[in-house]
Amino acid sequence: MTTVSAERTALRPLSAVARARQAARTFLEGLGQPAIGREQADTVVLVVSELVTNALRHGGGAYTLRLAAHPCAIEVAVEDPSPRLPRARTPDLVDGTGGFGWHMVEDLAHHVVVTPGPEGGKTVRAILPR
Repeated sequence: MTTVSAERTALRPLSAVARARQAARTFLEGLGQPAIGREQADTVVLVVSELVTNALRHGGGAYTLRLAAHPCAIEVAVEDPSPRLPRARTPDLVDGTGGFGWHMVEDLAHHVVVTPGPEGGKTVRAILPR
């Protein structure tokens, strides 16, 4: 199993999301054979982007990203300090306040688990096909 961990405290959320996407691409490019396909890699990067964005927007501005490669799956885990659990909401097509990301993550992942932390916070873990 190949793993990588990156801890970030975001001062500028947009650059933090871009760094998380780049960390995911670097991780995926470093995997041995069998290499992950381009479409699967793009899906992993999209899920990383959504989970990190949610952690920054709703989790207090700090997050930890962990990526792990398993024989048949890629695991994306994002931890943040907020105890508030993610919830699906109706996407906002008028004011642009979001509501799309959580639905997307649940649709793209084989499995999504939210684990409350022992001292507050939570980890959102998505398992994606390799």
